[in-house]
Amino acid sequence: MKETKPSWLYLLLLILSGEAIFILPFVFPRVFRPTVLDVLELENVELGLCFSVYGLVAMVSYVLGGPLADKYQPRKLIAIALWMTALGGFIFAQYPDMWVLQIVYGWWGFTTIFLFWAAMIKATRIWGGTNSQGKAFGFLDGGRGLTGGLFSLLGVVVFSFFLSESPEVADLNDRKEAFTYVIYSASIIIILIGILVWFFMKSDKNDEKVTLERISWNEIKQVLKLPSVWLLMVIILCGYVGYKITDIISQYAEEVMLYNQVESAKVGTLLQFLRPATGILVGLIADKLKITWLLFVSFVLTLIGGVLFASGVIAPTTTLLFFMSVVVIAAGVYAIRALYFGVMQVGKIPMTLTGTAVGLISLIGYTPDVFAGPAYGMLLDAHPGEELGHQHVFWMLSAFAFVGGLAAWFYQRKYGR
Repeated sequence: MKETKPSWLYLLLLILSGEAIFILPFVFPRVFRPTVLDVLELENVELGLCFSVYGLVAMVSYVLGGPLADKYQPRKLIAIALWMTALGGFIFAQYPDMWVLQIVYGWWGFTTIFLFWAAMIKATRIWGGTNSQGKAFGFLDGGRGLTGGLFSLLGVVVFSFFLSESPEVADLNDRKEAFTYVIYSASIIIILIGILVWFFMKSDKNDEKVTLERISWNEIKQVLKLPSVWLLMVIILCGYVGYKITDIISQYAEEVMLYNQVESAKVGTLLQFLRPATGILVGLIADKLKITWLLFVSFVLTLIGGVLFASGVIAPTTTLLFFMSVVVIAAGVYAIRALYFGVMQVGKIPMTLTGTAVGLISLIGYTPDVFAGPAYGMLLDAHPGEELGHQHVFWMLSAFAFVGGLAAWFYQRKYGR
């Protein structure tokens, strides 16, 4: 009997919702960081505390929200999560006091993870079916990267349009009013995407086939007995450390390569474009090759790039080597991100228990949200503005890439054949 796969519209809505839900808590505060700090009258550390509240709620939500995705249809959970996230945007647009803002970030930790995260991964597995897991997850991550870039561009256009004066001379009230339109625009788009998901993200009864009436401890124990689940915890943790460390490449460009702020920002922009390009390329080739083997090769690329940066051979006189190393490390890191959930199928994780498995894997796999930033921050602060601090950070990345590569090799040996 031929497998019926959900439509391309299903995947498109999954990609749109997969990035739209993180626009308010993460993308806009990254793109408009100086503006966000000004209009909310926050210090850097206060904004960091908001992210910490998000992270703490998220850690609990990974475990509790996983089984939820096995009990209810993904499209319903995703749509409700989008609407509830947008509700937080309307509160955010009132520029509340610090304690209210922390509650909003805690709320987003609940809506984006408890209701959404495992449902998104499960819906992607449904779309990929038996033979297209690499394509599904590659296109998901590449498409999310592209969607994030388009949302950022839209935000900048809206912000510029509603500023009555040029950004250099606009006062706080002017910037606050313009940024309010940015938040409202994004919130309304998120609601509309939720409506589209609810009505059009249909999968020919596949959703109903992969839901359980109830989740018990037996299902959780069944998932924890799978070697693939434990290996994926290590693979995702190591890959995610690499992803977090790519944040400092533009800083490396400024402090080590001696680029000015505009040139170093261009390096950061290059990384933004490499993510969708890598994801889409991986999506096109992963199912034609062995997906587990490709995951291992991605860790090897990350390790090579990490060692090149860590060794100190990249200097202001080696521009070509610098850009080659940026491309190698970005290709490795972004390919890992596009592939690590794609190997669940060959790892014999049952489709009906995808949510439970994703919740347990993510609890360990995404702990770099807690420790990676402080760790590389301390290494850089110990040698401010020097190459040595950056070398230590990239040795850290290389160590995690090595361990992740070993885990990927064992996964390939056990399941890749």
